[in-house]
Amino acid sequence: MNYCKRCLYSENHPLNITFDKEGVCSGCRVHEEKDELDWEERGKRLNNLFKDFRNKSGRSYDCIVPVSGARASYFIVHIVKNVYKMNPLLVTYNKQYNTKTGIRNLAYLRTTFGCDMLTQTVSPKTVKKITRATLKKIGSMYWHCLAGQTVFPVQNAVRLKIPLIIWGAHQGCDQVGMFSHLDEVEMTRKYRKEHDLMGYEAEDLVGEDTGLTEDDVRAFVYPHDKELEKVGVRGIYLSNYMRWDSKRQHEEMINRYGYETLGQRRTFDVYNDVDCFHYSGIHDHIKYLKHGYGKVVDHATREIRLKRLTREEGIDFVERYETIQPDPGALKLFLDWIGLTKERLYDLIDSHRSSSVWKKVPGAKWQLNDTIKSHKQDKGVDSVRLEKKGKCEFRLTTPKDPGSTEDEYVLIGRGYVDNWKGVAAGDVNA
Repeated sequence: MNYCKRCLYSENHPLNITFDKEGVCSGCRVHEEKDELDWEERGKRLNNLFKDFRNKSGRSYDCIVPVSGARASYFIVHIVKNVYKMNPLLVTYNKQYNTKTGIRNLAYLRTTFGCDMLTQTVSPKTVKKITRATLKKIGSMYWHCLAGQTVFPVQNAVRLKIPLIIWGAHQGCDQVGMFSHLDEVEMTRKYRKEHDLMGYEAEDLVGEDTGLTEDDVRAFVYPHDKELEKVGVRGIYLSNYMRWDSKRQHEEMINRYGYETLGQRRTFDVYNDVDCFHYSGIHDHIKYLKHGYGKVVDHATREIRLKRLTREEGIDFVERYETIQPDPGALKLFLDWIGLTKERLYDLIDSHRSSSVWKKVPGAKWQLNDTIKSHKQDKGVDSVRLEKKGKCEFRLTTPKDPGSTEDEYVLIGRGYVDNWKGVAAGDVNA
């Protein structure tokens, strides 16, 4: 299998990727723009764009910002409200696999920035029904999360007639170079379906084979194009207008606002997905079983491109994390919630393994056809290598509620901790 000479991505990346004559992938090439573009000028472009959407009367919101208890939510709201002085309405889809850390982060986000927030909590019974169907049909326990968090903001933009939605980074641009930053690509129904939703709109799941009805999936249905056109809905990505660096941005949010981090089992990045029990756990393990790589490859690739890891150090991280099994307690939590046995879950996932990545060997075991771990000494690496300039160290913060343990989902929680004194954090080498 062909692997990038600079990062850790291979030709079988599910978002599609290309390689140039030097063996460098399209994602790495587009990432070079981060050190070439005039970001001050692009910030002015963003400011001019915002001017067109400010509510003249002051009686409504200027924009919608999708948020959660993790990822870039704090940073986006900070930029939109405190830097550009916009008045955002925050919207959040309740993914139901919530950690207590994520619930706290979301509570402090709302109160710290003083923003109004709308939350959608779909019936747990319905979510379980949908998740059983998507596990069987596409091998995903996370489809409802991706569908909900990408449609609830758009539904509210139409309903409340707030045309501007502000997202963080465009995955297709940032990971595989699907677009240049100069394209200023915006959120589309097509990209959401083909990539976020793995080819399945909510309506596509309805049928006898899934047992799902139109009522079951109604909360996940994207508004009609005519509704979007009537309001003039646009979804822009901040990463097209500012140099995106997830690690640096999170550390600024830790220092400014007390964003909480949380150790992860299958990756060294303790910043991005602290709100979900399973994103970097069972969900990531499923990704590995289907595509032959996990989030640690995504995270190490990002750090290589940002010059904080060498390619060899990135592969070392893959060797350290990629085959770690999900936490038994978290796995039991999910199996009890969904009503499946461990054997049945893995039978479902096995049916979705990529044949270009995995093969069955004697003894009914699965074996990878190839892995980045076998490409540490590839020829041509040195000629395209980036000079390492920073350190790949992530900070585990002291919990705001130190007596709390992450041992159950929190569907709805208070989050706020009385008499919290401020930020206390320590550095850990990832």
